Amino acid sequence: MSEGALAALDDEQRVAASLLRGPVCVLAGAGTGKTRVITHRIAHGVDTGAYSPGRVMAVTFTAKAAGEMRGRLRALGVEGVAARTFHATALAQLNFFWPQLANDTAPSIVDKKVRVLGQAADLLRLHLDAATLRDVASRIEWRKVAMRTIDQDAAAHPTGLGSLDAGALADLMRAYEKVKDERRQLDFEDVLLACAGMLESEPRVAAAVHEQYRHLTVDEFQDVSPVQHRLLELWLGDRHDICVVGDPSQTIYSFAGADPRYLLDFADRHEDAQVVRLERNYRSDPGILTVANALMHGRPGALTLSSATAPDATSGGVAPVATAYPDDAAEADGVAGTVAAQIAAGVSPDDIAVLYRANAQSAPLLAALAARGIAASVLGGRRFFDLPEVRQAVMALRGASVAPVETTFLAAVRDVLRSLGLSDDPPPAGGALRDAWEARAAVLRLAEEAPEGTTLRGFTDELMARGRDQHDPALRTVTLATLHAAKGLEWDHVHLVGLSEGLLPISYASTPAEIDEERRLAYVGITRAGRTLSLSWSEQVGSPGHGAPRPRHRSRFVQEIGTGNLRAGGARATRAARPRS
Repeated sequence: MSEGALAALDDEQRVAASLLRGPVCVLAGAGTGKTRVITHRIAHGVDTGAYSPGRVMAVTFTAKAAGEMRGRLRALGVEGVAARTFHATALAQLNFFWPQLANDTAPSIVDKKVRVLGQAADLLRLHLDAATLRDVASRIEWRKVAMRTIDQDAAAHPTGLGSLDAGALADLMRAYEKVKDERRQLDFEDVLLACAGMLESEPRVAAAVHEQYRHLTVDEFQDVSPVQHRLLELWLGDRHDICVVGDPSQTIYSFAGADPRYLLDFADRHEDAQVVRLERNYRSDPGILTVANALMHGRPGALTLSSATAPDATSGGVAPVATAYPDDAAEADGVAGTVAAQIAAGVSPDDIAVLYRANAQSAPLLAALAARGIAASVLGGRRFFDLPEVRQAVMALRGASVAPVETTFLAAVRDVLRSLGLSDDPPPAGGALRDAWEARAAVLRLAEEAPEGTTLRGFTDELMARGRDQHDPALRTVTLATLHAAKGLEWDHVHLVGLSEGLLPISYASTPAEIDEERRLAYVGITRAGRTLSLSWSEQVGSPGHGAPRPRHRSRFVQEIGTGNLRAGGARATRAARPRS
């Protein structure tokens, strides 16, 4: 990559991508192009000779994010960078060094922690239900990412957990560890702890890692837990070539040990750290950014987002809509009606998302959309390349690629997909048949978007690479997702539902820190929107014919945003328009 390519970045992005020696901290707000900066910085370092690709370690939190990073680096002509999750990086190092240290293979990984916990409980003659075992598993995960011993955890939680007092809980944790040890197994969190322990106790291993990886980049640094931060320190050693990227306002995984203080205090921890702020937003219309900024005003580390472009001609830069509905069913129906109107106006369904705090909120929304014949997908289901229709299509295309081709590439793909059931007829209204149709249609769109000169073999190679990287194409359906699942994604049109006390913030959020986490969740949802945003809530729990209704209050976050930054929607018209059951 040349200086000319860097010129395509804005001034702040260019500064960040040009700082090739650490310590560097990039505070990147939502929609400011952080992944673009990370990959261009690495590519620029390789292009100028400052980096050797094999000596760059880039770590992030999800396999999908790591796959996207590798894909973008490939597009920039860079191969060989170790772009992985924390766990994948730690596991690779354990698998490589363990045989050398122990003259044996590395332990296997526990696939279901709850099952092993149940077996440990049986040894102690404890009769625990599945819900309690899941809660214990969560406590174990928290203890380990916080780097606490079992005794330290017991001291911190003297009341125990559910029906287990602190002593019984500690005994169960010890029994769980004993079962794992006897089976030579590690759980997910042990992988990080074991890798850190190996680097601390084996100087030659630490020296080998430091020799291999000279340049460290960390994405989503606001989500780093204590054990991950310790591992980063060990990977870095006494060197300073580290670049961290993150946004304190998007810390939404505190329950998993995420601590934004590592990002906020980076400049204090690292002498001569260079800090770059990215606040120019390329995703959202100004009205949406006004709402986002108002919600986070005065919060620690909050960035002030500004629009990089003029207001969209369709939305006109108008304020987002806020609507109160009589009940949950009315809210679901009202949102479905708005979605239907957007689609009728020419908006593609895959440009629309409905976001909510808890999974249980999806059911009435799915029903309301289905009643209007609108196909929807719930984010977090099966991955695209794991769908049987997609696997079948890839295998059929692979088989066709070895036969003589007597037609064009695109025509050959169409022929294969038609033989599997894709047709030019209107798609089925819904259900499994619609899902299969959408999956095959997505494969065809990937072929239509392929570069000129692509062959069937090259296309199937690319499909398989995308599958490995979890680089899924968008299905042309409306997306339903929790706010946690939506992080890192974007849509032109977003409907954020359930903005009422008890849902957002969630009922069990009681401390100031927990309320702040809920506020950041709302911020993540708001900043997923590009052109339009609607906020809604219901004024009571329940609906006619479903028990005595109870009043529900508008979320405090709507008050913090301020009614002056929002347009009032048609609040109660939806109930009258809703068909009787």
